[in-house]
Amino acid sequence: MHDVGLSHLWSQGDFVIRSAAVVLLVMSVLSWIVILSKLVDLFRLRRMALGAETRFWRSDNFDYALATLGVNDGNPFRALALAGRGAMQYRPASQQPLHSRMDLSDWLTRTMKISIEEIVARMQSGLAILASVGSTAPFVGLFGTVWGIYHALIGIGTSGIPTVDKVAGPVGEALIMTAFGLAVAIPAVLGYNALSRGNKVVIGKLNRFAYELHGYFLTGACLHRFALKSANHGVVERAVRH
Repeated sequence: MHDVGLSHLWSQGDFVIRSAAVVLLVMSVLSWIVILSKLVDLFRLRRMALGAETRFWRSDNFDYALATLGVNDGNPFRALALAGRGAMQYRPASQQPLHSRMDLSDWLTRTMKISIEEIVARMQSGLAILASVGSTAPFVGLFGTVWGIYHALIGIGTSGIPTVDKVAGPVGEALIMTAFGLAVAIPAVLGYNALSRGNKVVIGKLNRFAYELHGYFLTGACLHRFALKSANHGVVERAVRH
């Protein structure tokens, strides 16, 4: 009886087959590390976003509101608030040359936009690994399969006994490489899509928080509170009508 399986494929495979298997294994480990670590970061960012939407704008002053976001520099909402306050403290001087003069609103917008771009770059770091693994792993597995079938057919032709049991074992072992490649690529693609959607939600909340901060720094009013009051007022009016 001809032995089949991963152990037999590894023992009978040459350098190319073993290299392809090792590359796929490394891809799988890297993709799972990225997926798990980014999922933890995504859940943490969503909790931070919830705190920014509730506790921050319910505070009496900006310093206390900033304290509600914690002291962790990894909080992107805290970093955005600090960037906005820093921009207001360092206003463009009116004595500067004409080419370097900038409106206060534009100056604040530019500063906060740079901060958001840095935050988004950190959030999306590692996703390129998932994209690369998802697009290349099936081809690495297919290459191992083609190479394995080629050597299997050469071995069968040399033995001169092309029976079904002689063909099924080596060819089946070679096809395992294709399955291995798909097993590596599918989680990477699904993880990439899930993390991208989750990041878009957080980025949307960051942009909204930046818009509210922009209005607060320029006018001293909390747009978030105005939105809540308008929404509550609309609910009350509908209740009165009915």
